[in-house]
Amino acid sequence: MRISCIEENLAKGLAIVGRAVATRSTLPVLGNILIETDQSRLKLAATNLEVGITCWVGAMVEQEGSITVPGRLFSELIASLAPEKVVHLQTKGGSLHISCDGFEANLRGIPAEEFPVIPGVPNEPSCAIGPRELAEALGQVSFAAATDDTRPVLAGILFSFRGSTLTLTAADGFRLAVRQLEVARPLGQDIDIIVPLRTVQELARILGDQEEPIEIMVTPNRSQVLFRLASVDLVSRLIEGTYPNVQQVIPTRAATRVILNTREFQNANKIASLIARDANNIVRLTISEADAPPEGVDGGGTPGTLTVGAMADIGDTKGQLAAVVEGEQTQLTIAFNGKYLSDVLGVITTAQVSLELNSPSSPGVVRPVGVSNYTHVIMPMHLSRSG
Repeated sequence: MRISCIEENLAKGLAIVGRAVATRSTLPVLGNILIETDQSRLKLAATNLEVGITCWVGAMVEQEGSITVPGRLFSELIASLAPEKVVHLQTKGGSLHISCDGFEANLRGIPAEEFPVIPGVPNEPSCAIGPRELAEALGQVSFAAATDDTRPVLAGILFSFRGSTLTLTAADGFRLAVRQLEVARPLGQDIDIIVPLRTVQELARILGDQEEPIEIMVTPNRSQVLFRLASVDLVSRLIEGTYPNVQQVIPTRAATRVILNTREFQNANKIASLIARDANNIVRLTISEADAPPEGVDGGGTPGTLTVGAMADIGDTKGQLAAVVEGEQTQLTIAFNGKYLSDVLGVITTAQVSLELNSPSSPGVVRPVGVSNYTHVIMPMHLSRSG
């Protein structure tokens, strides 16, 4: 193999596939990146047997060939070279020779024949989604997924395909996020798949600079999913099992609905969370009526105030926000985990947000005002009589 390519393009490709390199494995080749010519392009691939990423980089191919080399070391060497310089790669025996503007290095490799085949999903129905819409949707749900394998299905994101609508769902037992989005081309069948959280996180990273629609394909036995981008394929195993019926968790009514300025609510919660760190992250929200209509908050309810506070042995804090209160109760105190509030408020892009409540012991629902495609449910925290 003898090829040449721009350092910046090669480094970018290695950064993409490098996330799938196995860090600890009994198979040494899983710690390597496959380098292979593919017509007039350079193909890079890595897999840990659960996630496989393939990326194609433009190159001048002088001689066909392939090899695998240590992924981390190869990526670091290329990243250390000057951008916009031409990198020359050539196989010599069982090694890869790297040269660029006076720099030379040799890396011992493993034959490409020993690299696991990353399965594709050929000739299967696919749906197409805009990259920006998908990236935003993934960002609004992924943080709510479980980070342990106590309940394996909760360590993934539920992708529900129904006609031209894709619904993403994530939950960890304490919170639930549901986001709907329209697809540019339907999958052609109604199915549910559970994609591992790590796969979703890698996909979100890759989506950053994409402009063309993303294709999603599922194997007939529903064991793997393929996300196809302009120059990247990401293949992942799927989590087996049945996802919980989350509709049972979402309250169908609200005794109280509070409308707030999103950024003001986020800032007040951030301040309260500084004190709440020493009190199990408990942030107290108290709703009360106000004498004058709030400025900058639209709604047809009663003028109100939301007090955001926290108490701990180290001290206490309290902040008041103008609000509009709708519903049966205009006086209510409830507590939530401050981090959970911060997570959801950080992904809401509308100017105003609504908080729907029923009682201090019932789940709260956070929704962006004016948008109906996102719902976030948070379980409340227990408050003692003295608190």
